[in-house]
Amino acid sequence: MPQLDVDGATLTYDDEGPRDGVGAPLVFVHGWTADRHRWDHQVEHFSTGRRVIRLDLRGHGESGGAGSRTIEDLARDVLALLDHLEVDRCVLVGHSMGGMIAQTIALSHPGRVERLVLVNSIGRMTYSRGRGLLMAVSTRVPFKVFVAANIQRAFAPGYPREEIRAYIRASAATPREVVMTCYSAMRAFDVLDRAGEIGVPVLLVHGYHDIQLPVRQMLRLAKACPDATVRIIDAGHELPVEKPAELTAALDAFLTPKQ
Repeated sequence: MPQLDVDGATLTYDDEGPRDGVGAPLVFVHGWTADRHRWDHQVEHFSTGRRVIRLDLRGHGESGGAGSRTIEDLARDVLALLDHLEVDRCVLVGHSMGGMIAQTIALSHPGRVERLVLVNSIGRMTYSRGRGLLMAVSTRVPFKVFVAANIQRAFAPGYPREEIRAYIRASAATPREVVMTCYSAMRAFDVLDRAGEIGVPVLLVHGYHDIQLPVRQMLRLAKACPDATVRIIDAGHELPVEKPAELTAALDAFLTPKQ
C-alpha cells in the first residue's frame, strides 16, 4: 500500500497495470466521504492493459490529513501525486467532488489532461429547495444525522437499504472536520463560465435519478464544453457503485478509438 506525504497529509494510492500499456494512464478521483475503492470495477477492468492510478483524498479512506477548504487544494494533492509518479499526461476521471477536482486540474494544467471524464459532477453548485434546507441545518444537527441524510439521498429508489446503511457508516467514519471543510469547498465551487476553455474531449456520465446534483445541472456544463459526450444511466448519484459495469462500458467506449 504505497503512500506519499504531501503538505501535512499522507496520501494512500494504488498504481496498477503495465507502464507501457495502451494509451495514457487512467487516474481516478473519488467523491466526498468516499474512498478509492469506489473505482474497484473500473480498476479491475482497465488495469489488465493500461496503467491505472487511484488515491484516497486527504482525510478520506486510508489517507491522513486535515480537510481542504478549497477544491484547488485537493487538486494540488492530485497533481503532487502525478508528479511523484512521473505522469505527465493522463485521462482524468472524477466522481462528484472528484469531478470538480478533475475540472480544476484540466483548467489550471491543461497540458496534463488528455481526456476528461466527469461522473455525476457539475461545473457550478446550485441547490434545490430541499438541498438548500439540508445545508441550512447542517451545522445544527448531529454529525451522523447530517451524513446519513446526505448519503441516503445519493442512491436511486430501490437500491438495497442494507448497502446504503453500509455506505452511511463508512461516510460517517470520515473525520467531521474533513467532511465539513470539503462540503464547504464544494459549496464554493464554480467554474461553469470557464468550461469553454476545456480543450479536450469530455465524457459526462450521470445518473438519471441523481437528486444531489441533478441532470439538468450537468447538461449546463455539457453545453458549455466544446467537445462533450453525454451518457445518462438509470442510477442515482452513486453511479460507480450502483451501476459499475455500465459506467465501465461507457468509459471503455469513450477511450476506444473510432474506426
